[in-house]
Amino acid sequence: MGQYDVLFEPLQVGPITVPNRIVRAPHSTGLTGEALIAYHEMRGRNGVGLSTLEATSIHPSAPGWLQMWNDSSMPFLEALSKQIKPTGMKMLLQAYHPGAGYAEVAGMPEHWSASAIPNPMAGVVPIAMTKAMIDDVIAAFAAAALRCRDAGLDGLDIHASSGYLLHEFLSPALNKRKDDYGGSFENRFRFTREVITAIRDAVGDSDFVVGVRLPNEDYVPGGITAKEAAEIAAAADPLVDYVSLHMGSYWRFHKLIAPADDPLGTEMPANEQIAPNLKSPVMVTGRIVTLDHAAHIVKSGTAAMVSMVRALIADPELVKKARANQEGRIRPCIATNMGCVGQLMSRGVMSCSVNHTASKESRMSIEPEDRTEAPKKILVAGGGPAGLEFARNAALRGHQVRLFEATKHLGGQVALAARAPHRADVGTIIPWLEGELEQLQVSVQLNVPVDEDVIREESPDLVVVATGTTPRADGFQLSTPGKAVPGYDLPHVHNSWELFGVGPALDLKGRAVVYDDTGSFEAISVCDVLLEAGVPTTLVSRFDSVGGGLPYPAVTAGAARERLFSQDFDFVGSHYVRGITSDSVEIGVLYTDRSRSLDADIVVLVGYNEPNRQLPEALAGMDIPHHVIGDVLGRNSIMNAMHAGAELGRRI
Repeated sequence: MGQYDVLFEPLQVGPITVPNRIVRAPHSTGLTGEALIAYHEMRGRNGVGLSTLEATSIHPSAPGWLQMWNDSSMPFLEALSKQIKPTGMKMLLQAYHPGAGYAEVAGMPEHWSASAIPNPMAGVVPIAMTKAMIDDVIAAFAAAALRCRDAGLDGLDIHASSGYLLHEFLSPALNKRKDDYGGSFENRFRFTREVITAIRDAVGDSDFVVGVRLPNEDYVPGGITAKEAAEIAAAADPLVDYVSLHMGSYWRFHKLIAPADDPLGTEMPANEQIAPNLKSPVMVTGRIVTLDHAAHIVKSGTAAMVSMVRALIADPELVKKARANQEGRIRPCIATNMGCVGQLMSRGVMSCSVNHTASKESRMSIEPEDRTEAPKKILVAGGGPAGLEFARNAALRGHQVRLFEATKHLGGQVALAARAPHRADVGTIIPWLEGELEQLQVSVQLNVPVDEDVIREESPDLVVVATGTTPRADGFQLSTPGKAVPGYDLPHVHNSWELFGVGPALDLKGRAVVYDDTGSFEAISVCDVLLEAGVPTTLVSRFDSVGGGLPYPAVTAGAARERLFSQDFDFVGSHYVRGITSDSVEIGVLYTDRSRSLDADIVVLVGYNEPNRQLPEALAGMDIPHHVIGDVLGRNSIMNAMHAGAELGRRI
């Protein structure tokens, strides 16, 4: 028996057979139409057992792009079903009403909920639903299920978690009703029970799965604990074909999409209190990113299906590679949330830091499929993520690639960032890229800075410059670009790289002040290093919050903020550095006279790095074709670096 064979065993879920145990719980993408179908189809063609279309509103009181309350949704559902069925993957739709949990938008209908309690995301005081409203929503759930069945989908996932409408009725913290839908457990469960019953009555005795997603812990103070979640799941168990468990709500948003700061399998302790008492197959999720972990969960009997959403965003071929015993070739999810939910919430369409084809499946293959008709001898200068990903894509297309790295390690700033506490997962992409280059027989030279002599000796047809950046040493801060920070050159003032181990070891004692000029994760990691060393730390930022420059900080920085503020840590936002002395940092508010002094034995300035642009400047005078990618362009993002490398590698 193979190491992961337990994951490839079929599973009977109600009236259908799911071909294997690796599944995809529902999640938003920002995609519509053919692009959304292609996104799911890609995972189906590569062996995923079951996938669920993202939470879709069933009622006009919470409109969305797919209107499940009328037949306008049918053409899309029919097209989805038609294109997914040949892959063998089972396809469900998650039906929900967001209740109070959607953002306020002009012209939108009034918010409905169990009680007049706002959701932190919207901040709108909702209307406590009347019995007529409840009955209307129950009927709408049933009608949506019929449309899914008639369109050829395999089933419906009832969303009763994540702080949305059914969850709001289930939670004792959010449901303050005095009628038959509030108070006792039986009353709070009544709405969910009636929804399930109405759907069952509507679809009848057909090959149509009815499952429910329930909270395993909601982190609403006074809300649903794992113990109460077990009671809810036990009540739902005989009514459904499967139970899907998922923690979180908008009161602790990062727990909905746990980042690398949270432990692997972060939801399993709660699940282990709930799942053993259920007879229906159980689906679990939450930072399950490796086949070893997934197989252990299934073998232990805690769950029958393991959702690996972000792992399958990073590598849609995960199941196919696993079946072929190519686990080492599975592109890892680095769990920063910067590309997936960060881009979705800030720009409207999901992406992925390490897979630039995510959300582009309708127009792009997961790997380049064309071979170049004119192979080039290409020299890559720089072994960070941009250079490595370019080299990989160019080699896949048949170019002869030689990569040179000036230091003794590949990975650039990603390898550096991975040294910080809670950030090791970020670095997992580097050994994967190294392994891919070795498989492709790409020549890699370490400890070789690329200069004009190296270029003349190699005589390449093309040079790709991915030389990255290094910390500035001139006291620059964005708030006062015309003037260096007074005292920046004192011996107790450091840059972030020194905290991460570049250069002599630092004596970390006393009190520290960290200044964050970029709002990225870099300053957070510096604070983690200091706090782990027992140094009381104050973070001063140009931004008004910790990680204020990150995409949608609630999910990218939320866990880190919680961790920092639980320690000997203070934060001062919307300030700049006026000057540094031997034992203090003077900070102020720009354009005002506000000033104060902070005691500091250690000062760390986290600011904009200096792009290493000497090589492209030299190449300009050598008449050699070249391209510049990654941080050397003045950017600072692993996603930008990976995407730029992949894009250039595909078009050279």
